[in-house]
Amino acid sequence: MIETIKADADERMGKTLQSLHAAFARLRTGRASPSLLDGIEVSYYGTDTPLSQVANIIVEDARTLTISPWEKSMLPEIEKAILKSDLGLNPATSKDVIHLPLPPLTEENRKDLTRQARQEAENAKVAIRNIRRDAIGSVRELSKEKEITQDEDRRAEEDIQQLTDRRIAEVDHALEEKEADLLEI
Repeated sequence: MIETIKADADERMGKTLQSLHAAFARLRTGRASPSLLDGIEVSYYGTDTPLSQVANIIVEDARTLTISPWEKSMLPEIEKAILKSDLGLNPATSKDVIHLPLPPLTEENRKDLTRQARQEAENAKVAIRNIRRDAIGSVRELSKEKEITQDEDRRAEEDIQQLTDRRIAEVDHALEEKEADLLEI
């Protein structure tokens, strides 16, 4: 029973880390990356569809993305969706492709993105701590109903705390890497 609780907590904390890495991928660094456009959805026959499912996104060079829609009629929709996003990018359409030049980051932009990365990391830490709280609550409930001993309760809480500490260290490490990436000129 305790192992199930710990495994569930570990799995949920892992998903929180995956979510953090996805959020970090959407933060713009100095280089072009298709993951930058992951959050953009395009109206495709009345349904909001992720951009990657209606077009091919290619890194043309270090500062340019090229978007090739599978249907030419999607060009204006994709362009509108990019302009509406909060990425601050201006698409340039030529024939049947969209070129998306990434302007170089200013010092102010870098600081804003770093602040945003720290906020994402803090949200991940809060989520991990909430998972810890839930797991420890489940263990205490078992102890209260006399399904486990107090020693097992204490040992399980220590294990859950160690798991939490390890996951928070992973969040801190990911944040350090992202900050270094953002501040790199």
